[in-house]
Amino acid sequence: MIYITLFALSFEHEEFRLTETAIIDVMGIVSPILPWILVAGALAAQFSAAIADTSGSGGLIAELTKGRISSRNGYVLLVIIGLVLTWSADVFQIISYASRAFALYYTLQAAIAARMAFLLPKHRWHGCLFALLVILGVLIVGFGDAVEV
Repeated sequence: MIYITLFALSFEHEEFRLTETAIIDVMGIVSPILPWILVAGALAAQFSAAIADTSGSGGLIAELTKGRISSRNGYVLLVIIGLVLTWSADVFQIISYASRAFALYYTLQAAIAARMAFLLPKHRWHGCLFALLVILGVLIVGFGDAVEV
């Protein structure tokens, strides 16, 4: 965090535009090899996450549909959705969609926790806190917006 803060403070806002590849452009100023390392690391991390998420999601689709959609067809569906998103939205929109999906997931988790806490007499205070998190999550999902470039 200290490195990122100092790095951000070392450049004037007018020196570069906020684009999908701004960090790579800025790293090129620091060292000519850093953009290549950054791109390789990002590709490796995203590829690894994509494999893990897809393999888990295909099985989850099969489980949620009680086998009406097989894991294999779930994978195909996920790949199609991924391709449509990749070709129809810019990077900032995709990040916004992913952030809202995470917010929705954690909103649902907070709702489950609130319900369980309200059922236990000694934990109703926790239920109120979880309910506040549900409200916050709903606001994030409803009003979250992509970065303006």
